[in-house]
Amino acid sequence: MSQEELLLDSGQPNEDNRDRKGRSRIGLVVTGLVGGSLVALYAVAAPFVAPALRKVCLPFVPATTTQVENVLKALRARSGTLVDIGSGDGRIVIAAAKHGFRASGFELNPWLVWYSRYRAWREGVYRSTSFHISDLWKVSFAQYSNVVIFGVPQMMEKLELKLASELPSTAKVVTCRFPFPTWIPESTAGEGIDTVWVYDAKTFKSHL
Repeated sequence: MSQEELLLDSGQPNEDNRDRKGRSRIGLVVTGLVGGSLVALYAVAAPFVAPALRKVCLPFVPATTTQVENVLKALRARSGTLVDIGSGDGRIVIAAAKHGFRASGFELNPWLVWYSRYRAWREGVYRSTSFHISDLWKVSFAQYSNVVIFGVPQMMEKLELKLASELPSTAKVVTCRFPFPTWIPESTAGEGIDTVWVYDAKTFKSHL
């Protein structure tokens, strides 16, 4: 074998090693990117998926413009504090603040709470609004004189008991999409999915 052939033959393993190392680095980068993407996807999706795993699910369905208008119409003669239970992207709270209420929202999804705070700042009502990451069953609503709830049928009976025991007798409760099962509303506004039901605390507390 010539000297040139010996040099070529001895260089071949080094080239193979470099190729293997290069492929290994690419594999590590791809694995890292895929792993990071999955972690990021989980971080974003988990707050939206987690409520569906609960016994009573309160899904995020944005209020329509008509629903917001009907809520404000139902509370047009009211003032003071207002709470939106399951406040989603904050549109009810922000609209209420623009009409003079000191408005708060309670929401389990942290992404929606952060977005709501940003919207309140952008629309100039951050001083009269507050948003909290919290489970509604672990919060007392005794300090609020106006309550708004976009509920689901399977939670309404339990929520009746909670609100009746906590709210002051001067409070008003507005439900959207679904009424309470046993309370008698003092008025309604809108029609179809935009219907809202208004309840007077003096009436439902009298049955305790």
